[in-house]
Amino acid sequence: MLYIIWALFVTGAAFACVQAVRRTRHQERLIASWPKAQATVTGSRQGWTHGGGNTTRSIRFWPGYQFHDSRGGLYVGESEVSYARRPVPGSFLEVAYNPADPNQSFQVDAPSRTVVGCLIPVIALLALAAFWFIGIFPLG
Repeated sequence: MLYIIWALFVTGAAFACVQAVRRTRHQERLIASWPKAQATVTGSRQGWTHGGGNTTRSIRFWPGYQFHDSRGGLYVGESEVSYARRPVPGSFLEVAYNPADPNQSFQVDAPSRTVVGCLIPVIALLALAAFWFIGIFPLG
């Protein structure tokens, strides 16, 4: 029974990792193919990290920005990249925008690749440790 639970955990973790990698690669392909613009930070939204595991929650900031597309239209967006310090209004960051719909834009930054790259070995080690623990766990 414990092996079934372990197999379900590993399957779910593998599925989540594959989806995260696919989503990250898709977003990176979009950013690479879309035109870039220099955006101006207009403010930021404050939030909290989830505080997973034994980590403490901390305040994070997601910058709001505005930019002009190649036709001169003004568009606004909010970055998916969070910062530990409040971004200074008026500072610049690079964004990639969808030429067909400039309302869709992403900050040109790839910290998610680092996170996914670190998360996969951690989940693999956790799965191996759980498999080892199940093997020595006395049943009965």
